[in-house]
Amino acid sequence: MKAYTFLIRYRLPISIIVLLAGIFTNYAAGFWPAFPLYLIAAILIFSHFFFGPLRLIQEYMENGDMDGAEKVLNSIKFPNLLYKPIRSVYYTLKGNIAMSKQDFDSAETMMKKGLDLGMPMKEAEGASMLQMGMLAMQKGNIKQGESYIRQAIRKGLPDKENEAAAYLQMCSIMMNKREFRAAKDFYRKAKACNPTTPQIVDQLKEIGKYITRMPG
Repeated sequence: MKAYTFLIRYRLPISIIVLLAGIFTNYAAGFWPAFPLYLIAAILIFSHFFFGPLRLIQEYMENGDMDGAEKVLNSIKFPNLLYKPIRSVYYTLKGNIAMSKQDFDSAETMMKKGLDLGMPMKEAEGASMLQMGMLAMQKGNIKQGESYIRQAIRKGLPDKENEAAAYLQMCSIMMNKREFRAAKDFYRKAKACNPTTPQIVDQLKEIGKYITRMPG
């Protein structure tokens, strides 16, 4: 795994070294002895621009190192050359990082680009829709936020924590619209997910203080 990570990280300079070795071999011994080196260099260069270094981001994201993840993303100079599903993930990750910095306008722009390209999995698309809904809510656009969150629920979400977050957001929206029966229904669905994320658990407890007193 370390060798693979090393190869991804230094793929471009390695390809240049291999290409130079091919040129030297071509000069010294002819084209065919140099051909394997040319082929390896071409594959490395192609994979660098077509697939990018997104595999390196996983470790940073798992460790919560957003600065490290951002450095990897910023190393991609030509995102339009990335394979379409990978380009979609690239923009989504850019949106996530912008969101963590409270830069909601940039986050929305990047998320939209990712969604427009199409996500590789429906669950990933649902998660992006949920984030777009939360962004809209942050900006005070409740109607758009509700639309995105409903779409997220329909598309499917990757885990119970995301499902609970979506249902809680819908519960809050229904409470504001004074649609108390719907609010209670979404609250029950959120609780049934048995979330463990402290923030979501706290929200459930807080809303639970008022939900039983609501009519409907």
